[in-house]
Amino acid sequence: MSGGFSDLFIGRPVATTLLTIGIALAGAFAFGLLPVSPLPQIDSPTISVQATMPGASPDIMASSVASPLEKHLSQIADVSEMTSSSSLGNSRVTLQFGLDRDINGAARDVQAAINAARADLPTSLRSNPTYHKVNPADSPIMIVALTSPTRTQGQLYDAATNVMQQRLSQLSGIGEVDIGGSALPAVRIELNPEALFKYGVGLEDVRAALASANANSPKGAIEDDTFHWQIYTNDQATRAEQYRGLVVAYRNNAAIKLTDVGEVVDSVEDLRNAGLANGKPAVLVILYRQPGANIIDAVDAVKAELPRMAASLPGDVDLKIALDRSKTIRTSLADTEKTLVISVGLVTLVVFLFLRNLRSAAIPSIAVPVSIIGTFGAMYLSGFSLDNLSLMALTISTGFVVDDAIVVLENISRHMELGETRMRAALIGAREVGFTVISMSVSLVAVFLPILLMGSIVGRLFREFAITLSMAVMVSLFVSLTATPMMCSRFLPNPAEHSHGWFYRVTERGFEAMQNFYRRTLAVALRHSLIVAGILVATVALNVYLFNHIGYNLFPSQDNGLLTGNIQADQSISFQADEAEARPAAGHRPGGSGGRQRGRLHRRAADQFGLRVRFPKAAVRAQGDSRHRRQPAARQAWAGSRRAAHPAGGRGLAHGRSASNAAYQFTLQADETTELYHWAPPLTAAMQKIEILTDVNSDQQQGGLLANLVIDRPDGGAARPQPQRDRQHALRRVRPTPGPRPSTAPSTSTMS
Repeated sequence: MSGGFSDLFIGRPVATTLLTIGIALAGAFAFGLLPVSPLPQIDSPTISVQATMPGASPDIMASSVASPLEKHLSQIADVSEMTSSSSLGNSRVTLQFGLDRDINGAARDVQAAINAARADLPTSLRSNPTYHKVNPADSPIMIVALTSPTRTQGQLYDAATNVMQQRLSQLSGIGEVDIGGSALPAVRIELNPEALFKYGVGLEDVRAALASANANSPKGAIEDDTFHWQIYTNDQATRAEQYRGLVVAYRNNAAIKLTDVGEVVDSVEDLRNAGLANGKPAVLVILYRQPGANIIDAVDAVKAELPRMAASLPGDVDLKIALDRSKTIRTSLADTEKTLVISVGLVTLVVFLFLRNLRSAAIPSIAVPVSIIGTFGAMYLSGFSLDNLSLMALTISTGFVVDDAIVVLENISRHMELGETRMRAALIGAREVGFTVISMSVSLVAVFLPILLMGSIVGRLFREFAITLSMAVMVSLFVSLTATPMMCSRFLPNPAEHSHGWFYRVTERGFEAMQNFYRRTLAVALRHSLIVAGILVATVALNVYLFNHIGYNLFPSQDNGLLTGNIQADQSISFQADEAEARPAAGHRPGGSGGRQRGRLHRRAADQFGLRVRFPKAAVRAQGDSRHRRQPAARQAWAGSRRAAHPAGGRGLAHGRSASNAAYQFTLQADETTELYHWAPPLTAAMQKIEILTDVNSDQQQGGLLANLVIDRPDGGAARPQPQRDRQHALRRVRPTPGPRPSTAPSTSTMS
């Protein structure tokens, strides 16, 4: 059957040539349409639900906000993992769905569950919980910095929120747009307790005066016998100067103005936020990709939209890209493509060195690029992408795809050496080795069947690699049974009519020397068979030993020139001291939902003359930096800070669904949070004593200062509680599988 198949193409050279060119053109056209990404699309659909209630303790957030949300979210189908983390005034519930779940459909289910949970949430929760189609463990794909020499941080934040955030959130592939570095503009009134006591004005008096001054209520109308005038005006105060003359109370027939009891300034809603870009105050627009989205496509969409948004911003606002992860991805893929081209060239060179004839070497040399390029078409039809694993599969396949063509070529050459014509030798030779070539290709494909049958993230990760390599082998099989014998029947030189040149004669002596050396060493090995068997056993034993002592990791650590990480100051340090010490760091954002002592760091290495500038270990991990010189207490607080950074984009698989500074996480579970509070610190301390572990830390943070206010009621009140430490991040809940929620959910603390 295989011989007849090849005969059809040998007898029709024009059709075979056009078919081969068509395969190459289809692959070349598909190459330009293939999406580009660092790795295959392996991200599990992940949605993060966040709720904020300013001032609420972590325990209250966990019991009154996170628990009702978990109860309703756990009823969603195909939830493989659900975790929640509660901190001061903030709760985040992260849902991980099955690999085949559509994230848009999952988002609709999440929104329905949030709406259903609203009745169980506290009334003091001013706004509904929000969700984002983003993995909290992912690094941002792009950061855009807004700076201005004339405008305030609040004005920049307002422009970024109104002009950029909404539009960027609508772009395909963008899961979340976070605005950091400041807050919305606001008028802040700093009251003086001594002045309030002096005039006998209470805080409620001030609040009532402010509320009445900002009541934008209907003003009514004026009518006479002829006309009707509808009255419209906006008497809301929006600037500090409009508040300064506000009367808050009357004492002794004298008006007490707002400026008499405090200071009124134009500021922002939250002072505990700061952003830096290259050492300059900035508002940062941080973009995260949607799980499963292509980074390159998402970044290109953002870059195409930035000029239009820049035109909508005020003229004195400078918009620059501070971080772009796509650059390193494009560079990495360009290097891999270069490696693929070099591999094809080396295979062609080796074929020529052994065949030592241009016409003979050209036949398998044509089959190799046609097979590789044709595979791009099959990749496009399969929905694959150009990534490091698929290109690595094509690079490896260069050694496989040439084998089929060489087997066919050698057998046809053998028949020509026996006196057959080119056409006759091609027909007989292709018929003889057709089944052999098919069995070789099928055997190679069968090697990758176990990878195709693997499940979970690892199976999905390497499935594209295995299928791409298998498709390259099958395209090579088709080319070897069609184009290769056809070219042999037309272009292969006749040994009887062809005289060898000097290059053939020189290399032939070298090959003969190699054969003689192999013959002598083989004879020695056969005479000492026991020694050879012992060497084999020793080699296997050495491999077993090395395998057990080598490190294990899914992916090696990559130097992509981008660092991202967290800065955790001492829990008792003030925001002002934290910001002053963090100012030298590029892209640091203290404050935010993570707590007033937390910050994010994003840094890019310079790349000059094509050389990668590597980060020294001291720059990646620095602890105990105490440059503060203001006061001993501040220096001591900053000395307890922790900074940890890692290559951007290289930790999502290792971290699962929770962001962390470390490569490994250990989860502690308990039925009561009090047990976690008791056992987590000694466990952390014990792990810190293990020599092979560095930078052991816990997300339970209970070391901050706290003042308890005890109300001395006329009846004596309750017993005074003992002082306790502030619990900034005190609770993390883990629910591995969805299902009915028990009455008491297990609470966990994650240490990394």
